[in-house]
Amino acid sequence: MSSNPAQQFYDRISHAYDLIADGGEHAARERGLELLAPQTAESVLEIGFGTGHSLLTIAETVGPEGNVTGIDISPGMKDVAAKRLDKAGLTDRVKLIVAEAPPLPFENDAFDAVTMSFTLELFAKEQIPAVLAECRRVLKPGGRLGVVSMATVPESDRESVLEKTYVWMHTHFPHIVDCQPIPLETLVESAGFEIANQERVDLFTMPVAIVVGLNP
Repeated sequence: MSSNPAQQFYDRISHAYDLIADGGEHAARERGLELLAPQTAESVLEIGFGTGHSLLTIAETVGPEGNVTGIDISPGMKDVAAKRLDKAGLTDRVKLIVAEAPPLPFENDAFDAVTMSFTLELFAKEQIPAVLAECRRVLKPGGRLGVVSMATVPESDRESVLEKTYVWMHTHFPHIVDCQPIPLETLVESAGFEIANQERVDLFTMPVAIVVGLNP
């Protein structure tokens, strides 16, 4: 039995995750993939693949000449994603790995693109720079990083009541509310990426940032 509380939590909810969270997240996740724009024959990594919706979309897009790798902390999520890919007949071009990060268990310059949706904000704030540094390491020069994340409110805007409550809950009950809004655009730039696309959307009045960064 794993001693990692996050892994245990996501294992428990893996078969119900789509009902719990995906209904609100899917539009932002899909927009993130549109901006990342995977291409035929590319090699793509997804960090925190969850129940496999994005893996399926990416695998269909890169085609049989491409390949997709997913890494997630939860064996339960891997089981759900594997069934989804098997049903779609796409298991031959997708590799699923259960492991903690950072570091990422891949060679330098291994991928054309790296993507993660509602994953980066799950890491402790002090870990996020290391995660982004690992993304740069495994990306080819000129490769693309696409991130969708709960985002902090710009200083010129007022936080919604829900945003304030969410942040308070994460601070006091992190085992219940396991992610926190982050200044995504600033973090991606600070990691050395050149921002190619950035958008903001709302999720139940809370801001979500969508960023695509280029690896110089």
